[in-house]
Amino acid sequence: AAVPTTTPHRKHQAIKSPGAGAGEAGSTQGGRGGAGKTEARPAHEQQQQGPPKADGRARGVGLKRDDDGAAKPFDNGKVVCIASPFSYTCDVFGDVRTNGTAHTVTLVPVTSRPERREWSIQAYARFNMTGIPNVTVTQLDSTSAASPAPACTVTHRVPAIVLALGGHLGNYFHDFSDALVPLFVASRRYDGEVQLLASNIQPWWLGKYEAVVRRLTKYEVLDLDHDDQIRCFRHVTVGLNMHKEFNIVPELVPGGVPLSMLNFTAFLRETYSLPRAAPISLTNKKSSPPVDRKKKKPRLMLLDRGHYRKLVNVPEIVKAAEKAGFEVTIADPRFNVRVKELALSVNSFDVLLGVHGAGLTNSAFLPPGAVVIQVVPYGKLEPMAQREFGDPAANMGLRYLEYSISVEESTLLETLGPHHPAIKDPDSVHRSGWDKVAEYYLGK
Repeated sequence: AAVPTTTPHRKHQAIKSPGAGAGEAGSTQGGRGGAGKTEARPAHEQQQQGPPKADGRARGVGLKRDDDGAAKPFDNGKVVCIASPFSYTCDVFGDVRTNGTAHTVTLVPVTSRPERREWSIQAYARFNMTGIPNVTVTQLDSTSAASPAPACTVTHRVPAIVLALGGHLGNYFHDFSDALVPLFVASRRYDGEVQLLASNIQPWWLGKYEAVVRRLTKYEVLDLDHDDQIRCFRHVTVGLNMHKEFNIVPELVPGGVPLSMLNFTAFLRETYSLPRAAPISLTNKKSSPPVDRKKKKPRLMLLDRGHYRKLVNVPEIVKAAEKAGFEVTIADPRFNVRVKELALSVNSFDVLLGVHGAGLTNSAFLPPGAVVIQVVPYGKLEPMAQREFGDPAANMGLRYLEYSISVEESTLLETLGPHHPAIKDPDSVHRSGWDKVAEYYLGK
């Protein structure tokens, strides 16, 4: 049988939508913000279908239409910025005002400050992505005639997160690593009471992951680039912080909320109503669901890539797995599978086996205790394979196994010949840079 998985690679499409539509909350505000010093601290050291029409919000995302609340007086204000190996984020507290079309977030003081300060931030979870505008965070020194504060047109009771889409999104692995996991970390503490403002908005992406986004915010996702309102908040987070590739470092989660990849995968199971929270057990009488040990076999999903990094001995692998007692299903990657359909399919398996690649991202839908087997191509890719899928799998509560392809087992030997640097000296290829590594070891 063939069960679809998905590792989509799509061109990004930015679709304009009105910045201020139904579902916004607020009233005109004339108040001013609080004073306070700017703080900075270092992060923990870590390493389709056609897009839906945009009508002021992503299709069906964020249904709550009102976040008005009684205004409280401002106290202190501050900007706290954090740099990590992947990301740069700023949290702005006080009288905070966003101007979407200008890509600015401004902290307005109650009293004069010694100096005006600015930070330029790309709100995507990775540094230096092309096609994504920077957001300027400004701490005003005063609100004199020479340095006026923008007047509020909409006042929000809930906090906000400014994020950027685009970048590597459209690659299934990066959808999770660069967006879904960091957004979960940034927003989960608010229990839906948070406003998302997206730069470089991708309505097709918000539609694809609509179920996830709707559980993270009760409000429509606003198109920052075309939002002509001056929105006032008491707390705005600018940018998403990616702790590690496809992973969460609990000590770095903001707000004192103890989140991990176990929490993320439990969240996905709830979001997509996945029935299995444990793999099959042939020895445990309390396994869920109960097992007829005479008829039931553990299920193995074999990811069969149809292009580069392709397994060339699939029949032999299937035969060996069946001999070991598994029921094997070959999964054919496809681009047009709905996420819920995919999640339900993967959740029904006990083992996921595949060559290093985006398809292994589906491990997030496996029941805890299931097994991930990653086949690592030749070329000294083990550190990358461990970082991108091995460590995340362990933190999801999965069992992780790894098989490294030797040079004799790789088709590269026949393709390039035994004297090619990629065969006899992989270290030299790594020293040549990422493009060469991708060309020889990931692109063939």
